[in-house]
Formats: sequence, structure tokens, C-alpha cells
Amino acid sequence: MFVIARNSSFFFRGEKADPRTIAAELRVRYLLQGSLRQSGGRLRINAQLIDGSSATHVWADRFEGAATDVFDLQDRLTEQIVGSIEPSVRRAEIERARRKRPESLDAYDLYLRALPHAHANSPVETDKALQLLARSIELQPDYVAAHGYAAWCYEQRYLRNGLNPIDKAAALKHADIALGINSDDPQAMSIGAFVRANLTRDYNACIEVLDRAIALNHNSALAFGFSALVSAHSERHKRAVQHAHKALRLTPLDDPLSYHPYCALALTYLFAGTFADAARYAALAVRANPGFSIPYAYLAASHVGLGNVEAANAAAKRLIEVAPNFSVGSYVRTNLFRPYLMEALATALRTAGVPE
Repeated sequence: MFVIARNSSFFFRGEKADPRTIAAELRVRYLLQGSLRQSGGRLRINAQLIDGSSATHVWADRFEGAATDVFDLQDRLTEQIVGSIEPSVRRAEIERARRKRPESLDAYDLYLRALPHAHANSPVETDKALQLLARSIELQPDYVAAHGYAAWCYEQRYLRNGLNPIDKAAALKHADIALGINSDDPQAMSIGAFVRANLTRDYNACIEVLDRAIALNHNSALAFGFSALVSAHSERHKRAVQHAHKALRLTPLDDPLSYHPYCALALTYLFAGTFADAARYAALAVRANPGFSIPYAYLAASHVGLGNVEAANAAAKRLIEVAPNFSVGSYVRTNLFRPYLMEALATALRTAGVPE
């Protein structure tokens, strides 16, 4: 994001001017406002993000802490505000792009319109996202964020729609562009690393890229969510749990990608044999994105581990309703995990009643 320098924005400190006037003078789309009150040894800070074009609230929250712990409070405040602004602005920008006339859409608008379809992670929605991203890239061929999401969408289509080698090649091509030598976009880097990790299993190189993305924006729920998934897939259990919980701390309740850290936690606990925790997080992933098939597989396998046959069968039934072409054999052929882990998961899915 392009952020106005503090000295420029503080020129309006204490002013009663209309937010639309301030936004116009600073030439920004959004304003972050706040106030601080102190009572005894307690501090209360209110913060709100405002759309400068309409003067409407996009996001607001309140933070409290002891004045004696002001540095810890400042760190927490920064983390939570920056972590909340990213998805909040993204939602607001998506709505702004939706309101534009089709003939006036530019590469950024098309990219924004593609995001909800990509986040849904289902075959029909994936195809819609790819159509919009192709138009975006046509208008701006070096748009790394669009290439990152195109890589993820082709990866989605490859893994959940027939393992077509053409889709795999397209995913890797776009991932390589997103990870290009001049790329400093932590979002594109995170997605590109995730795609390459799933399709090549070169986990060490992908973890290095994810660490670089997190260093660039250490308050990005998206980066920590993708890092948690790659860590879970590569059996880095401690890192997966840490990064998943970090993503959840940064993620607002309505962030469409909150199912990522929940999936990472479900898979980590499933691999560790802690089936009650695996089932709990798989259920949360299902709730966060009911149209995404994979959490139902984790939920079914978790209930098999717990001996809850009826619950396992119910999850397997729901899995097939969401993804009618899902089968144990096709899932094994995705080769996402080491063979012994994949076989253990396949055995549990067969027990749950998933078709071979």
C-alpha cells in the first residue's frame, strides 16, 4: 500500500475537517483515525479506518492496556491494526471494483473482481477467477499479484479437477513470474511459494521465500496462512502451529482466507495423531469455507481416528456432495504429502466411506 508520511497526515491532527476533504488533499483513498484516553494507569485507544470517498467506516476496533506496558501495547496495536487493515481494505476495494462499469475496468479492477472467486477454492469459481485474471494480465503483463493468484487458481484446478498436466504447467509458469527476481510483493511471493511447494515439494526453497515475504510484511495474515499450510504439508509441525495461530490473531472474523490456518492446524494435528484437535480445527475450516472440499476430508479422517464412525460417514457424505468427483485414488495421486502420510490418510478416508 502507498502510505502518506506521518508529517503530512499529522498536519490535520485535531482538525474538524470532513474526512472526504482530508482524503482529497492527501490524495489517498482511506484514512486511519484514532484517539487515546487515559484513566489512572489504563490506556484506551480507539481506531477506525474510513473510506475517504464516502466518509463511511470500513473497520473499527478498541484496544486497552496498562500504561506501564506501553511498548507492549504499542506493538500489539500495530500488529492488530496493520493485520486488520490489509483484508479490510481488500474487501472495500473489491466492492469499489464491483461498482465500476465493465468498460472502465483496468488491470487492478479485474484483479480485485477475481479475488472472491479465487478465495472460494471451488472448480466453478476458480474458472471465473482465471477469466478475470487473464484479462488483467493482458492489460498489464508484469502484474505480479495477478500472476500469483493465477498460479494459485491453476493449482486449484490441477489438484481438484483431473490433475491435467497443462494446468500444472500453467500454475508453475505464473508462480515463477510471481517469484521473479524483481518481485517484492509479499502476497505474490507467499502464493507463488505455496503453489511451488504443492506441485514440486521443494519445501526448503519455498520456506525461504515465505520467510522473505513475512520479513517484508510481518503483519500479513495471508503470508502467515500460506506459510502455515506449507509447514503443515512438510511436517514442520511447530512452525505450522505458530504461523497458523499468528494468522488467526491477525485475521478479522470475516476474512475469506481464515480457512487456511484452520486447515493447517487440522492437518498438523491429524498427522500428529491428536485427533480431537484435528476434528475441531477441520470443523472450523468447514465453517469458514463450506464450499471447499478438503476440510471435509480432514474432518472425516479425524473422526475415524477418534472412532466416531457416524460422524466420519457424515463428513464423507458431505465431502462427496461438495466435490462429486472426489475419490481416494485421485486424492492419493495429488502426491501432496510423503507416501506414508498419504496412505494413512487414504486408509482413514476409505474407512469413512469415501469412494475408491
